[in-house]
Amino acid sequence: MPTVPLDDDATPPYPVGLRLAGRRVVVLGGGQVAQRRLPTLLGSGADVVVISPETTPAVQAMADAGELRWERRGYRAGDLADAWYALIATADAAVNAEAAAEAEAGRVFCARADDASAASAWTPASGRQEGTVVAVLSGDPRRSAALRDAVIGGIRDGSLAAAHHRGHQAGVALVGGGPGDPDLITVKGRRLLVEADVVVADRLAPRELLEELPPHVEVIDASKIPYGRYMAQEAINNALIEHAKAGKFVVRLKGGDPYVFGRGMEELIACAEAGVPVTVVPGISSSISVPASAGIPVTHRGVTHEFSVISGHVAPEDPRSLVDWNAAARMRGTLVLLMAVERIAAISAALVAGGRSPETPVAVVQEGTTSAQRVVRATLDTVAAVVEAEGIRPPAVVVIGDVVALAG
Repeated sequence: MPTVPLDDDATPPYPVGLRLAGRRVVVLGGGQVAQRRLPTLLGSGADVVVISPETTPAVQAMADAGELRWERRGYRAGDLADAWYALIATADAAVNAEAAAEAEAGRVFCARADDASAASAWTPASGRQEGTVVAVLSGDPRRSAALRDAVIGGIRDGSLAAAHHRGHQAGVALVGGGPGDPDLITVKGRRLLVEADVVVADRLAPRELLEELPPHVEVIDASKIPYGRYMAQEAINNALIEHAKAGKFVVRLKGGDPYVFGRGMEELIACAEAGVPVTVVPGISSSISVPASAGIPVTHRGVTHEFSVISGHVAPEDPRSLVDWNAAARMRGTLVLLMAVERIAAISAALVAGGRSPETPVAVVQEGTTSAQRVVRATLDTVAAVVEAEGIRPPAVVVIGDVVALAG
């Protein structure tokens, strides 16, 4: 059977998706091309073998982690036996041609990094968005990448829309919505939110995300406003279970991360005991993202080797408190306090009494990552007065430690 060279005008490629899970894939060469292509191959579940005398540090790390096998040698005839797909990306054109000839003879589809016209397969410019793989073939890699980015961007911002027929089974997804900026929800979290039949949302969940929901989605307000109206945790659990058992896909949208002072585990346990399947989607915690938005790193070389995240919803003198405030005061690292604004006077006093310097820099970031973000600076002995004078209200994150001074 004669070899037919690919020509983007006369013989366009036939597009197809390869299901490579558990199937042998051979990559010849361990340089930058292999480094770029390997994550997608590994993500497809392929049984990947890299054959190359040397590799980049990133490829070696994949091998060291057991994600692939690395044979530290050059190509030898017979290396493509039993392969389902091959990527040929060595720096030697003669070796590439020899390997491509073996692939052709063995009916193994292969892509060549150095000469696409002499290969039997092209690698498309690809990307994922909302559970969809977008792959573009144009014969011009730069144009393919630009088209891919345009499609992915259109899906992401809603300018490119199509009817969505999901295959989700009834159940619950605990989704961390991030610190407040709607763009900081994870890609998976946004995708599941779009596919929801019911959304049970906290007060701290990004409100703009709810405005994007289709009109048929039922939104349940699970706001827990301090000292105001609230929806008891048991009622939230029951709402998740009842809607899921009615055959609906329910997203429990929470601020930050579901497991960082978010009672996500309680909700998972309740659903599991009721026989409701649960997916947990981590979110960006306000404990690290809000300080970052104010220019404050929670760790910095030469300044601190540790940071602790502490809930301040219970005052230090309260018998219900589980925090060892004396131990926290003795720590040299950064302290990040959540839900602490209304008890900051008692907390700062406890830290000073425990040995922390009253001159320790403090920053309080209100409504972090949103357009309403405010930052006030103080020291441990003045922070309570500053918070009161500035009218700081929840939600706010308190950062205590020398890293605060790094933001200027």
